Amino acid sequence: MTGYRELLLTGELKARVQRALSLLENCTLCPRECGANRLLDDTGKCRTGRQALVASYGPHFGEEAPLVGSEGSGTIFFTNCNLKCVFCQNYTISQKGEGVAYGKYELARVLLSLQSWGCHNINLVSPSHVVPQILEAVEAAAGLGLSIPIVYNSGGYDSLETLRLLDGIVDIYMPDMKYSDEMTARRYSGIKGYPAVNRAAVKEMHRQAGDLRVDARGVAARGLLVRHLVLPNGLAGTEETVRFLADEVSRDTYTNIMAQYHPCHRAGRFPLQSRPVSMDEFQAALKMAREAGLRRLDRVRPAVAIRAV
Repeated sequence: MTGYRELLLTGELKARVQRALSLLENCTLCPRECGANRLLDDTGKCRTGRQALVASYGPHFGEEAPLVGSEGSGTIFFTNCNLKCVFCQNYTISQKGEGVAYGKYELARVLLSLQSWGCHNINLVSPSHVVPQILEAVEAAAGLGLSIPIVYNSGGYDSLETLRLLDGIVDIYMPDMKYSDEMTARRYSGIKGYPAVNRAAVKEMHRQAGDLRVDARGVAARGLLVRHLVLPNGLAGTEETVRFLADEVSRDTYTNIMAQYHPCHRAGRFPLQSRPVSMDEFQAALKMAREAGLRRLDRVRPAVAIRAV
């Protein structure tokens, strides 16, 4: 039985929903802590009010192999984001607001549809700013039979308070680790404190879920996967990131070193971001990860951009 079904039976899931919704009144849901009253549809920094906005959903086969399996990962692309990355590959969703409002029962039906289609998991893409809306939908769907694992697929700019509300509900965490340098994060993603916030979040995710575990089919059941997008000119700070994972999280952290970067959205306005990653840069990043001691490296380049990066 998945953890969220156990929490449903004890009443703890309902309590988590209420605590999460309370964070929307003077919004402290993510590290931006903008203070918007989202219960009254003030949209705040994430440009999202009381209801979650959904751009698309369906089985996805461009994810990491343990998520995809044979039947795909049941992916929901949430509109908007708490980051403002100048190189976002899905900027029409993350920054232009492409999507439709879903109430909790509508979103619950989406969750149940993905399960009925045979997807191995529910993959929540860019969920950091809509955790309460997700939780109330999970509560409704769990009461109607939802039982597959839940994947929290985020940009890695997550509040510890919010993550603790997800303990026992999320089965698989898949955060980005974008930057190791504060000023780089400010310049290219418009946020403060990213490296410290990100590392604390990844530690909390690992505390909850541990190293990635797969079932007899090779499909992810529980644990942490980390994505690190290699950026041109060393902007991602790869060496610091992989050493952090190896030394402070686990050498068995499933880590995807990603080579898919190419200039999108507004990246062309920034000279250091205006070209693709070279093969030499990518190979150097892999070497850093191996030398740091990471033992589970995924080097498969996704076929398509799958979320706001």
